[in-house]
Amino acid sequence: MKFSLDWLKRHLETGASAAEIAARLNAIGIEVEGLEDPADRLAGFRVARVLTAAPHPQADKLQVLAVDVGDGAPLQVVCGAPNARAGLVGVLGTAGAIVPANGMELRKSAIRGVESNGMMCSSRELELGDDHDGIIELPADAPVGTPFAAYRGTSPVFDVAITPNKPDCMGVHGVARDLAAAGMGTLKALDIEPVGGSFPCPVEIRTDDPAGCPAFYGRVIRGVRNGPSPEWLQALLRDAGQRPISALVDLTNYLMLGYGRPAHAYDLAKLTGAVVARRAADGEQVLALNEKTYTLTSAMTVIADDAGVHDVAGIMGGEHSGVSAETTDVLLEIAYFDPTRIGATGRALGLASDARTRFERGVDPAFLAPGLELLTRLILDLCGGEASEVVYAGSPPTGTARVAYDPALAARLGGVDIPEAEQRAILERLGFAVAGDWTVTAPTWRPDVDGAPDLVEEVVRIHGLDRVASVALPRTDGVARPTATPSQALERRLRRAAAARGLNEAVTWSFLPESEARHFAPGEALWVLENPISEDMKAMRPSLLPGLLAAARRNLDRGADSVRLFEIGRRYLRGEGATSDERLTLGVLLAGEKVPRGWATGKATAFDAFDGKAEALALLAAAGAPVDKLQVMGPDSLGPGSQFHPGQSATLRLGPKTVLARFGALHPATLAKFDVDGPAVAVELFLDAIPAGKSGAFARPAYAPAALQAVRRDFAFLVPADLPAGDLLRAVRGADKASIVAARVFDVFAGPGVPEGKKSLAIEITLQPADKSFTDEDLKGIAERVVSAAAKLSAELRS
Repeated sequence: MKFSLDWLKRHLETGASAAEIAARLNAIGIEVEGLEDPADRLAGFRVARVLTAAPHPQADKLQVLAVDVGDGAPLQVVCGAPNARAGLVGVLGTAGAIVPANGMELRKSAIRGVESNGMMCSSRELELGDDHDGIIELPADAPVGTPFAAYRGTSPVFDVAITPNKPDCMGVHGVARDLAAAGMGTLKALDIEPVGGSFPCPVEIRTDDPAGCPAFYGRVIRGVRNGPSPEWLQALLRDAGQRPISALVDLTNYLMLGYGRPAHAYDLAKLTGAVVARRAADGEQVLALNEKTYTLTSAMTVIADDAGVHDVAGIMGGEHSGVSAETTDVLLEIAYFDPTRIGATGRALGLASDARTRFERGVDPAFLAPGLELLTRLILDLCGGEASEVVYAGSPPTGTARVAYDPALAARLGGVDIPEAEQRAILERLGFAVAGDWTVTAPTWRPDVDGAPDLVEEVVRIHGLDRVASVALPRTDGVARPTATPSQALERRLRRAAAARGLNEAVTWSFLPESEARHFAPGEALWVLENPISEDMKAMRPSLLPGLLAAARRNLDRGADSVRLFEIGRRYLRGEGATSDERLTLGVLLAGEKVPRGWATGKATAFDAFDGKAEALALLAAAGAPVDKLQVMGPDSLGPGSQFHPGQSATLRLGPKTVLARFGALHPATLAKFDVDGPAVAVELFLDAIPAGKSGAFARPAYAPAALQAVRRDFAFLVPADLPAGDLLRAVRGADKASIVAARVFDVFAGPGVPEGKKSLAIEITLQPADKSFTDEDLKGIAERVVSAAAKLSAELRS
């Protein structure tokens, strides 16, 4: 929320500077995200008088001006504005000035062969309005040579972040109240004089939805003149980031931004019959002020007349009943809407507005009548007219919380010892009523207060969050014991292992667009947020791969040749009913070039499924999984499915059911879905499925190298073409577990000399003698056991 220092001083009597106020706002928990002085944007712009105006010799629509900037040396300026003339006093941007509207730096230059030493500026170029038909015209007595910022008068602008539990600070008056309570000045009392009605309200006003709209107040003002609002009002709204529109619209915005009270003005000539707050009918539509049409449901509250819906209540007005320059009679509406209903309607329609933000958080229900009187007085003062009597339909819920408070809670919960007298004074300055027995009654503008901890928060923040001392947590003597859980220790170990293998860690969102989440969980129930930050963060991820794919795409689009990413996080699966399941997972994505082109290798080499398998096995080994017992199996309902290439993917399992990992090349349809060019390889390790290891001693046993030399033997087998090499390796290793310590495939061949339907697998096994060297008989026996184990898989020893 933005507001200027001038606007703040309309509510707070203070001599503090903008910097002092910003520091105090931060100290009391209202974060200042920015403090900007508009004078800085107007540096280099000066009040100037046009002395002469002559036609440009090379352009019919340009003039050559002699401009006085107050230093006795007139400047020559080329100008195309139709109102440029001798005697006009305007604003000159000199060389070096930055035009606020477009960021252009003004320079001395030649325009159609004539030198120009700056630019005479329009309101739009200085972001002071929308007028661009001519240059600014100032009063004839404006002091020539004066910096325009000093002449116009500017005020520093605060940009503050209001937390959801501070609805009272959604207006400048509420911020001023907090600052006054913190000792930064005196809050100015509201001077609201009731406006008596001179005629009965000619419009019937009622609420037919007391649950959604408990109170609906209104009155008619006839004979208004809806022209531009005065400069002081336009300046306040511009500083707050609002575009001035017309006096009537600007005054309703002034009430909302200044006092946190949304209101609406209807053109009475565009209404038919009674104006009613009611439930919408299913399928009713409304054309809102943002020029979009919304289809409503019976769960939504609307403002309507006999002709149809005019407002999405509490969120946005309708296009066809809004005020215009021709409006002469208006109906003012100020109401209280149920915050829950407003939030649900806004989310369902995807419609956000300043009014919705305030109603959703909770407005002051006791400020309806005062707010209507204040708005009426402002309109009568600026637009003229005659006000009717007020119609009060319904009544707002003005009940507030009564809390039994113990001043000792400030020290116990807030960590700071504050005298009771100071606590009482703080609460009373904030508008709370404090009884002698410390029963505290919250004001109507604080719907967020419902317990003693809320009062502690108020007392401590006004006392000063910066005055809460930092206290170290107690620590026992001696060496600290490890506090990491087995899961945390596993994550740390895997992060080190992945980084050591050349992978870069990514941290991606746990939320995805729903379509991307469903691509990785086809036919499965997803956890979908009812109120997401955006549609791109609606579903909780069922896999880590969508986030890694998005990260890879961003890197590849920015010229990265090779992307090697990993992430450790949780997948979110939805069980039966409302049960949830979070599963720790490690994802890996390899995309782009594995090896760049070079004189030795020729063309660049891409990643393939075997690279994914290597990463999966290495990381599983680091996680303590029994990799020598894993089976490579094809995908099924627990495997890769359609996200992976069916012929270039597999799963790693302990037995037929326990899936520890899946790996492989991603399916072209998956790559197209995520807009990733070229092949990509992915791995997912399901860390929750890894069996827990046996608990051992804290320290590792001492390393003792073997005393005897290892022996290597090669075997070549003819096996069925569809036999996985891993199955053969596992069978060979199991032939003599005491002697065979390693086995690996070093050659695969299919072609001349190999029968059709067969392939040749060459395996090297490593034999490690224990207490004596192998004899020939020992080696012969081991070889026979190896051949026998391979024969069970239909493998034949090649001669």
